[in-house]
Amino acid sequence: MNLQAEYDNGAKVPEYPAIVAGWVRDAAAFRESHPHAELGLAYGPTPRQAMDVFWPGAARVGRVALFIHGGYWQRLDRSVFSHFARGLLAHGVAVAMPSYDLCPQVSMAELVEQVRQAAGFLHRRTGGRLLATGHSAGGHLTAMLLATDWAARGLPADMVPAGLPISGLFDLPPLLHTTVADPLGLDEAEARRLSPLFLPRPAGRIHAVVGGAEGVEYTRQSRSIAEAWGGTWESLPGHNHFTIAAELINPDSPLVARAVGLMSWH
Repeated sequence: MNLQAEYDNGAKVPEYPAIVAGWVRDAAAFRESHPHAELGLAYGPTPRQAMDVFWPGAARVGRVALFIHGGYWQRLDRSVFSHFARGLLAHGVAVAMPSYDLCPQVSMAELVEQVRQAAGFLHRRTGGRLLATGHSAGGHLTAMLLATDWAARGLPADMVPAGLPISGLFDLPPLLHTTVADPLGLDEAEARRLSPLFLPRPAGRIHAVVGGAEGVEYTRQSRSIAEAWGGTWESLPGHNHFTIAAELINPDSPLVARAVGLMSWH
């Protein structure tokens, strides 16, 4: 199997630059027009350790989802994805979007720790449990939040009771055979240590989603984590690595329905 081809999403979707440029434009317009946003909330000491929270109403109460952006742990930030909150907002769910420091400026272990800090910050600010969701590398980070021992951090053990990774990466060693891994600084042992697939099965519920046009490796990643953790997974026909994530924009999409359904604690 050509692992480089399997994980080179830009090559598989040549229109990727235009897609992301459209996201940047639409996200900026969304931030400008959304009346109930808290922007640039610092959860850590570096400039990228900040999040935006989009609330469905002025009261700033209700269910909360944490969306973690992708970019193979080395690109992009929250400002590209603001409008992805639209679908969940229509169902009364607030959406928080953190940025985080990127590899190789920090190690992947430190990056994971920053996202954990972001989740803890959000819980302390809102007082409730969180649905974790994220795209691509953000799917990996979603699973890492599910696998975190929150009680050991002085937080409720069930702080993140459910996760919805979208096109996630849960088995990292195959990436070592691709150019994706060059900035990540991982060896085989560290790649396994940071792979959700090799971590103990958490108590929380996971539902993994992958695009039907993403290829055998991305499909295997979602199927494998669902099987290992006693969760569920599905492939959405016709979607590539980028169009599947954009389904979060549509309040009536099956992806948004899945997210709302996972928030069964309300």
